[in-house]
Amino acid sequence: MSIEFAHSARSTVGLEWEIAIVDRGTGELASIGDRVLDLLHERSEGGQHPSITAEMLTNTVELVSGVHVRVADAVADLQGQLDEVRAVVDELGEYELICSGSHPFSQWYDQHLTDKPRYHKLVERTRWWGRNMMIWGVHVHVGIEDRDKALPILDGLLTYLPHLQALSASSPFWAGVDTGYASNRALMFQQLPTAGLPYHQPDWAAYEHYVDDLVRTGVIEDYSEVRWDIRPSPKWGTIEVRVCDGVSTAQDLAAIGALVQCLVEWMSTRLDDGEALTVLQPWFTRENKWRAARYGLAAEVITDAAGSERLVSDDLRDLLVTLAPIAERLGCAHELAHVGAILDGGGSSQRQLDVAEANDGDLTAVVAHLARELRGGTGTSAASESAIATTPAEPAATAD
Repeated sequence: MSIEFAHSARSTVGLEWEIAIVDRGTGELASIGDRVLDLLHERSEGGQHPSITAEMLTNTVELVSGVHVRVADAVADLQGQLDEVRAVVDELGEYELICSGSHPFSQWYDQHLTDKPRYHKLVERTRWWGRNMMIWGVHVHVGIEDRDKALPILDGLLTYLPHLQALSASSPFWAGVDTGYASNRALMFQQLPTAGLPYHQPDWAAYEHYVDDLVRTGVIEDYSEVRWDIRPSPKWGTIEVRVCDGVSTAQDLAAIGALVQCLVEWMSTRLDDGEALTVLQPWFTRENKWRAARYGLAAEVITDAAGSERLVSDDLRDLLVTLAPIAERLGCAHELAHVGAILDGGGSSQRQLDVAEANDGDLTAVVAHLARELRGGTGTSAASESAIATTPAEPAATAD
């Protein structure tokens, strides 16, 4: 099987942001995504919105940016789309928007599938696990100008997978339960047959052979159904990082986008210079994923093939210094610096736990907190709120 890798300009970036819709009165997930999309399509030229799409569940819409040179422009693109969705949701009058890796308390059996054959096929095959995929994430695409760099960069990025997972971890609750994990989404999603950590592929021909094996045996229909945490995306000529939980602010989204863009450009430059990238043993990579899912930014991760260990937050701070010249070159120094602000203030999983504790375990307060963050950033969420806000706030400002 031959898989063409599309031409893509080096280190260009595209972002995808999955947004959940909730009932403003109860905080429960609301399966009205099809209504929201119908209204958006009616208002779009040609009767089809070019960037906002359906997802597996009708409680979700996905925002998809265009291709951009600067992360700030990709985030501004998505912020504009979010404003469009919010305008429709506010008109309907009963709903609010949130983003996190999981919903704090809604149940899988109350959710509705989007009526597309691919989703029905997935659920028919995976049954209970597939129906439980109440998960939201952000995906970051970065352009690779040379196909033969894609798999080496993928292997190098696996060393930093726990850093990205810990930084974005935002799913401590599942169906009303405090799971004890910073990212329960990470462990849920990997239950799907082709999801989770990628297999090592020594070259593009090996990747093509892998996909051919799965197609011939009926596991998948095409390479797009390989749902690895980090994967090549041949259609777009990119590396796609999919490991991150959903984030509730544009600032956090920009920070993660900048970190991924800088990591890819840094590794691409090192390959140009003939350097070898740090690649961990698969068993270390798997352990690191579990540690980041369990402990978030408090995780101690394995950093090299010798088994050295370090607090992931400390390693991230040093990584920011290493990547600073790359960020200046790519025009995302401001966005990358926000990684430090997340480390200083605590990630979303910890913020959610703090809100729940401050409200005697009332998880509707957590939904209210997520809704307020999505409207105005981390400084706008009030831990004392115990219900979904009933008065819309001003929309968040477009990223600069």
